[in-house]
Amino acid sequence: MSQLNAQPLTVQVAVLREAGAPLQIESATLGAPSPTEVRVRVVATGVCHTDMVVRDQLFPTPLPIVLGHEGAGVVEAVGSAVTTVAPGDHVVMTYMSCGLCSPCETGHPAHCSHMHPLNFGGGRIDGSTSSCSCADEHPIHDHFFGQSSFSTHAMANERNVVKVPKEAPLELLGPLGCGIQTGAGSVLNALRVEAGSSFVAFGAGAVGLAAIMAARVAGATTIIAVDVTPSRLELALELGATHIINSREEDAVQRVHAITDGGANYSLECSGRADVLRQAIDSISILGTCGIVGATKMGTEASFNINDVMIPGKRIMGIVQGDVVAKAFIPKLVDLYLQGRFPFDKLCKFYPFDEINQAMADSENGVTIKPILRMPSSTTA
Repeated sequence: MSQLNAQPLTVQVAVLREAGAPLQIESATLGAPSPTEVRVRVVATGVCHTDMVVRDQLFPTPLPIVLGHEGAGVVEAVGSAVTTVAPGDHVVMTYMSCGLCSPCETGHPAHCSHMHPLNFGGGRIDGSTSSCSCADEHPIHDHFFGQSSFSTHAMANERNVVKVPKEAPLELLGPLGCGIQTGAGSVLNALRVEAGSSFVAFGAGAVGLAAIMAARVAGATTIIAVDVTPSRLELALELGATHIINSREEDAVQRVHAITDGGANYSLECSGRADVLRQAIDSISILGTCGIVGATKMGTEASFNINDVMIPGKRIMGIVQGDVVAKAFIPKLVDLYLQGRFPFDKLCKFYPFDEINQAMADSENGVTIKPILRMPSSTTA
């Protein structure tokens, strides 16, 4: 490892200091990589619904903290034990896992036993951080999803960086690390939607639309999008939906049953609303499966009719990050994109880093489906 590259670095970060407050662009010092860490110069990073959930502390984290967890960039320095990436490599950063627990060792690292401390704990598993405020020299919590990519540079781990081909448009790829991966992985990996089957996504945001594109890739022949925003429903048709339902104008459950002649084989709840989850459960067929990916406030409960689940043999599945092994799955999504079969770029809009709060507002207001923040001087060389 280059000792020059391994030195502490002054970076620009977007810091959350109070629950619900706007993020503040500040200067901070980023330390050198530990033996298993990778320092990445962030080219661009997606803005995800989970960033806003944590900004509002519906998922509590220590404060102050640097959020951001859909980063893409160029490796600048690696720790002494890192073997899978090297300086100059293009990478997407994704969720962090321990690699040692039973879920990790059996191919389900997105359900890691240490998921919460590694991704929401505000530091490494031992509680240490990499970032320190330049203003007062106080530590700033980081390692959000193992990366904290609302920064010009991020400290990730060898486990949660995914090497991608240099011919792919790096500034576009960050959302593959969370939102797009979650939607596509839920369909292709967790639910395993089959060719000729029926699928319905409740919520046509980034996750739901990624799921719809993946359902088309999987060969589903009835693909339904449910949302309340006409423009998103129109985009769903462009991306592969065969039917759309505006749930403000008609009963979504009745309409799904009518379209599918008895219920969809698969549904995916992407909105994070308990009442919508009930609709997603009620919309599936005998032996159908409902996947849950929508992030909700901690402690949120939902109800369903037990007999209407038990007697038809319905299945309800919790899904995190599409239950994928990101190092294997993200390159597949890149290949599908380069082949023109997974056009997730149609969901994206770019913003400069200093417009991060506007990007968040536009996402929450439905103006933008997937905001991506470009970092200052974000060349990819």
